[in-house]
Amino acid sequence: GHIPVTAVNSAILVLAALLTGHGSVVFSNEHSASYGSLIPGTGEVNHQWSKGWAFEREFAALVRAQVAADFDYVSLLRPFSELAVARQFARLDHYDAHFSSCNRNFHLLGEKPTQRWCGQCPKCHFVFLALAPFMPKPRVLGIFGRNLLDDATLAAEYDALLEIEGHKPFECVGEGRESRAAMAALAATPTWKEDALVARFAATQQSAIDPATLRLEPLLKPQGEHGLGSRRMEALLAHFGA
Repeated sequence: GHIPVTAVNSAILVLAALLTGHGSVVFSNEHSASYGSLIPGTGEVNHQWSKGWAFEREFAALVRAQVAADFDYVSLLRPFSELAVARQFARLDHYDAHFSSCNRNFHLLGEKPTQRWCGQCPKCHFVFLALAPFMPKPRVLGIFGRNLLDDATLAAEYDALLEIEGHKPFECVGEGRESRAAMAALAATPTWKEDALVARFAATQQSAIDPATLRLEPLLKPQGEHGLGSRRMEALLAHFGA
């Protein structure tokens, strides 16, 4: 789990940067990392808080005030949603056989999995959904080994991601609005719309959701606060999503 390891790594990397004469530490934490989960009886809890904007802003201010006034601590992907990152990643195919975002692959104890994607954890479910609007279907199925959106037994798991009832899982996954927009996009895509969970969404859930909130395009644009500055932001926009 997140312990919070990003805070630990941030402090280590600032020290390493100063010792080696570097003036910045750059992470790649996205906008969605600032969004927590609702825990009954507790309220909103963000288990990845040290990946979010609040930590980035406060830690950067602390470093500038107490360590080095001209030091930059920033996240390059802060203005972008998980879906925007997925779209950008989908433009590269040479990592398809190598990358993973499955929690089962990072257990310290027990038998190591033989597959990069377990297909059972919320991260597998979300990454499949996030990539599907931006990749040809055979490519997505080749990465995961099976079609998670055509598995009716995963209905409750995808309902949690979509926040149809309740709140998103206590995992590093995107916002509910991102999952709903991705599912709506697939419901309008001939190659995906007949799959069990996509068809279920279109038939029983989509009509109750404001259509304006299901549009992908607004979620692919930069949003929210960030610490990039104009120079980095201009360079990023020249390549990201171009």
